Amino acid sequence: MEGFMEILGSLDWSPFILSLKTGVAATTLCFFLGLFAARQAVRLSGRKKAWLDGILTMPMVLPPTVAGFFLLLLFSRRRPLGIFLFDHFQIKIVQSWAGCVLAASVIAFPLMYRNARAAFEQIDVNLIYAARTLGMSECRIFWQVVLPSSRPGVISGTVLTFARALGEYGATSMLAGNIPGKTETVSQKIAMVVQDGDFLSAGVWVVIVMAVAFLIIFFMNLAAGRRMKQVKKW
Repeated sequence: MEGFMEILGSLDWSPFILSLKTGVAATTLCFFLGLFAARQAVRLSGRKKAWLDGILTMPMVLPPTVAGFFLLLLFSRRRPLGIFLFDHFQIKIVQSWAGCVLAASVIAFPLMYRNARAAFEQIDVNLIYAARTLGMSECRIFWQVVLPSSRPGVISGTVLTFARALGEYGATSMLAGNIPGKTETVSQKIAMVVQDGDFLSAGVWVVIVMAVAFLIIFFMNLAAGRRMKQVKKW
């Protein structure tokens, strides 16, 4: 226990801070993109919806390293897109914090998308028809009718997206690398200290990550529980 507390006191918190920054940035990006994609998917039907849903959900079922490989092919400085971004906008994706955010966003996006889509599909369409008869624009209907009605699902998707982005490892390590103070997240730090045989330091980081994960799930359940209707237990 003394060794644990000693390591905790001398811990370099930069990987944890970097993970938090990455999680917040990726969640913000996934929130707006996920809502937009879910809204478009709800309006589609048949094969078009199946194709779109399959493409947007694919990062959830692919190994993160596969997603990282495709991102590396797209944004490498030796590829047209990577060259264009750097030459025209001075944006470097590979081995940068932007790469961490991009990788985490791609992996966490399906959680936001699917939760939002499921919530939108459960909305009573009569509410939307009534809003249209009152002369509300489609934009106002979305933000004032659709989104408040689907709040529990959207909140759950947002929290799960943040949790997934916070712990992303595979795609991040391939696209952003493991540069201390720049792209070294908590997940990468744990992998590095385990490879060095420092299991006590790895255990400290694992406890921290587990505590954060528990708090995320706890507050998500708390937020969802306040909005659930009380039902009789059987």
